[in-house]
Amino acid sequence: MHTRDEKIQAFGRLLDIMDALRERCPWNGEQTMESIRRLTEEEVYELSDAILKGESSAVSKEIGDLLYHMVFYARIGQEQGEFDIADCIDKVCEKMIFRHPHVFGPDAGRQTSAKEIADTWELVKAREKGGNKTVMEGIPDAMPALLKALAMQEKARGCGFDWEKKEDVWDKVSEEFREVRDAIAASPVILSEAKNLPDRDHVSEEFGDLLFAVLNAARLYGVDAEAALSATCSKFRRRFNYVEARIRSQGRTLADATLADMDALWDEAKALGL
Repeated sequence: MHTRDEKIQAFGRLLDIMDALRERCPWNGEQTMESIRRLTEEEVYELSDAILKGESSAVSKEIGDLLYHMVFYARIGQEQGEFDIADCIDKVCEKMIFRHPHVFGPDAGRQTSAKEIADTWELVKAREKGGNKTVMEGIPDAMPALLKALAMQEKARGCGFDWEKKEDVWDKVSEEFREVRDAIAASPVILSEAKNLPDRDHVSEEFGDLLFAVLNAARLYGVDAEAALSATCSKFRRRFNYVEARIRSQGRTLADATLADMDALWDEAKALGL
């Protein structure tokens, strides 16, 4: 591992490289915050993917890529005379000091648990100068729905709005499941091709409620829903690829195969541990 001085030198090198690129590289020189935003989102997902795969060398690389983007934004802010990288670092340092009174404040040294900190996190943030006016304000509308739901549930928990016993969540899941089935049974037109019908909107709403409840259950039982769903998607891909490959090996296409054919091959894939 590197020393503190070596880490500081490495960060300084990145700042020097960014300065050179903005001043002497045509592509880097013409970029704006808006133009690199999409690339930053891509880098975040690449980092997440590397973490889920447990590939430490890839995680290290992707952290570097993401850090480069943060320095890029700060350099643009500096050119606009609005802020520089030191402002960004100072702000997050002050924020972390304020949000951790048990480490830096008058409560330093007081015995506390991770659960206690998590359970009061949003209440501490609410007292922060210049913070969000409402608890949910900091959750972007553009965030993917699954991540948005998880973020909302965590913020609600941080204010004490959560199930007293995690087992109680299953009653809610069952209730939402019944409401989905009831909505479908009462809305036969949902199976038609018509769009934007009131019945279709109602069924959609009930499915949303069910998904939200299931995500809540996963959270309460310590399951990373995003990682769990991603793993299931990977499993589905492996098994479907097997089905497709086996059908092609028979000189047929998927269009030629019956559902029974595909089900049998799917069971083969499961038996092989795919």
